[in-house]
Amino acid sequence: MKKLCAFTIAFFPLKFCLILCSLTEPNCFWRIKKIEVYDGDLQNDCGFVLFTLESPIEENFYNHIINFRIPARKYEFFLVMFFATDEINKNPYLLSNMSLIFSFIFGMCEDTMGVLDKAYLHQNNYFDLLNYNCGRKKRCDVKLTGPSWKTSLKLSVNSRAPKIFFGPFNPNLSDHDQFPYIYQIATKDTYLLHGMVSLMFHFEWTWIGLIITDDDQGIQFHSDLREEMQRHAICLAFVIMIPESIKLYNTKFKIYDQQLMTSSAKVTIIYGKMISTLELNFARWTYLVARRIWITTSKLDVITYDKDFSLDFFHGTVIFAHHHNDIATFRNFMQIINTSKYPVDISQSMGQWNHFNCSISKNKKKMDFFMLKNPMEWLTQHTFDMVLSEEGYNLYNAVYAVAHTYHELIFQQVESQEMAKPKGLFTDCQQVASLLKTRVFTNPVGELVNMNHKENQCAKYDIFIIWNFPNGLGLKVKIGSYFPCLQQSQHLHISEDWEWVTGETLVPSSVCSETCTAGFRKSHQKQTANCCFDCVQCQENEIANDTDMEQCVRCPDDSYANLEQTQCLQRAVTFLAYEDPLGMALGCMALSFSAITVLVLVTFVKYRDTPIVKANNRILSYILLISLVFCFLCSLLFIGHPNQATCILQQATFAIFFTVAISTVLAKTITVVTAFKLTTPGRRIRKMMIKVATHLLIPICTLIQLVLCAIWLVTSPPFIDRDIQSEHGKVIIICNKGSVIAFHFVLGYLGSLALGSFTVAFLARNLPDRFNEAKFLTFSMLVFYSVWITFLPVYHSTRGKVMVIVEVFSILASSAGLLGCIFVQKCYVLLVRPDLNVLQK
Repeated sequence: MKKLCAFTIAFFPLKFCLILCSLTEPNCFWRIKKIEVYDGDLQNDCGFVLFTLESPIEENFYNHIINFRIPARKYEFFLVMFFATDEINKNPYLLSNMSLIFSFIFGMCEDTMGVLDKAYLHQNNYFDLLNYNCGRKKRCDVKLTGPSWKTSLKLSVNSRAPKIFFGPFNPNLSDHDQFPYIYQIATKDTYLLHGMVSLMFHFEWTWIGLIITDDDQGIQFHSDLREEMQRHAICLAFVIMIPESIKLYNTKFKIYDQQLMTSSAKVTIIYGKMISTLELNFARWTYLVARRIWITTSKLDVITYDKDFSLDFFHGTVIFAHHHNDIATFRNFMQIINTSKYPVDISQSMGQWNHFNCSISKNKKKMDFFMLKNPMEWLTQHTFDMVLSEEGYNLYNAVYAVAHTYHELIFQQVESQEMAKPKGLFTDCQQVASLLKTRVFTNPVGELVNMNHKENQCAKYDIFIIWNFPNGLGLKVKIGSYFPCLQQSQHLHISEDWEWVTGETLVPSSVCSETCTAGFRKSHQKQTANCCFDCVQCQENEIANDTDMEQCVRCPDDSYANLEQTQCLQRAVTFLAYEDPLGMALGCMALSFSAITVLVLVTFVKYRDTPIVKANNRILSYILLISLVFCFLCSLLFIGHPNQATCILQQATFAIFFTVAISTVLAKTITVVTAFKLTTPGRRIRKMMIKVATHLLIPICTLIQLVLCAIWLVTSPPFIDRDIQSEHGKVIIICNKGSVIAFHFVLGYLGSLALGSFTVAFLARNLPDRFNEAKFLTFSMLVFYSVWITFLPVYHSTRGKVMVIVEVFSILASSAGLLGCIFVQKCYVLLVRPDLNVLQK
């Protein structure tokens, strides 16, 4: 069952209540400022030498350590060394009957670089370190150095002794041809940038800043990161390369500050070396630039000297740290530490480790608060750093790597019965190095440690969020993990309960351009990153059903885009149906006019022997009335659901029956003219001309129209078409004319016949005769011309059902004009004024 501690911090201007920390599986812990930035102490390296003794460790063996001033940052390394060697010495299966002891390299835990620089400045091949000699020696014990890689480089000069670097993995040390005796215990950051990009992709951060050190490692990281970001459509807002030289940096830092603070990117990646100008500047930037999310590695896990803070989930630093299990026995070791065996003031050192630089005064190291009568009492109430730093954990593994190597060497000594030298004394550095670099073992917390980095180690990362509080105190919370060995969808895991501190679940955005909502597409700006774009609304009948779509998708013809242009809706199929009010009205009109025409025809047949019917060629009148009946009825083909047959019959019947009607009118006008103008050579010739006009004119004119229609139907016949433009949300089924040219040829031919009829009738309008119908024929052609001349522009300016309605109305209007102008007056005489229907009148 988990132990939970609840405590209230009341010494800040703001109070924090009930912040819970798990002790057995710590997802959060308080952490204290560890780097003495304000005192200028950048020399934070330590060096240790591990060797074995056959006798147990004396109580006062480590008394010499108390004589040296140890910086607060390095107390962790000493405590780890005490703990690891004590744990190994109690293990009966590892270095049995032997004692593993250590000594720190003189000067490295005070002023590392200064001592080494001074030693090599005089080209010394021989200089003494405490309990260790770097010159010509018989012993070949393993050294542990870190966390700065440059220290290991300097120690490797003229030295064949194996060294384990426990700082962050550095490619510069992995060249075994150049550095054959330096080995790294830390895991490669092979998948670090993949984890960072996965985190950005998860939270939809697409506009990222990058700050790196200006060296080969930083440049390589930039190149690899850019390539990985491009796969996920993430862009770099800026790249700042921090020089290692503090003098060069001082000439450019204002430019860097301006570039960082003016950028719209809210997320910035920091990658570089620890104990460098980049780390110092990072601490300064986190203080100057508010509301920024920093993503970095554990080696840049620094706490700023903030005066205030905001307990906001994404207001701080996101840390990627190599996963390692909690060493629960380490905490127990600290609680029951044997002060007689380790005479250094552990309680005071732990207090300095936890409370160092917490005072507001940067020069004051004595604590003015947090201090109880017994410092250990305070430590039991507040967890100081429940999880070791990565360097501390690497050092722990390094001690075990050396122990396993020594164990194997002693085993080989015993097997070979090499008794010439004392047990546990190793003089062959090549043998020690060859065994050390191939060590593979499982440490006490169950994790596999492999010293051979050429093998692809699939490292798991823990992801932490850090809040920086006033006076150098910080809270570190685990929010997730990244494990590249799992399936692609399971690589990144973000905990669902990270909001337990603040209750906030809203994640801030870091984008160059705001997300294009559904219904809009991205329009990329010229000479800018792909993440910078404008949002443009989709065109008509196009949709974008997701955010940030590159292109809109056009809806199928049977669908249409909704008003928001986010989805395609099924169009309603419509046509000029009899159920529609207009369709019903036009249908009734066509049937009514047809019925009236039939009644007129019946009247004319009934009064066929009267002078007014006989005087105007009753056969032509019958033909004209019958053709008008079909002209009225052919308009019904335009109403109802179209099909291929009705589409063809619409135009064919309209053209043919109107041709018969107009040619009949032309024949009637010719009959009138020949009846009054052709007086010689006698009545015989006049009758012959009338018969020719009657019998030949109508068939010839109709035959010409039949030929035109045949050509039309063969070359490009009418077909069923779908009109999706006329009415929103509807698809209108109409008949497409096929060939527009053929349609106009048909209308042109009808117009020429009508023009001929109008001309002849107009010339005969004043001929003397009671029954002369030339005037009525002239008026009928005027009506016909008026209707169809008006039809053409109106027809071409409309679409859909309106176009069909216009054509039907023109057919009915022109047919009714012919019927009315020619036959109304005759029907009036026949039915109302029969007294006028006599030859004498």
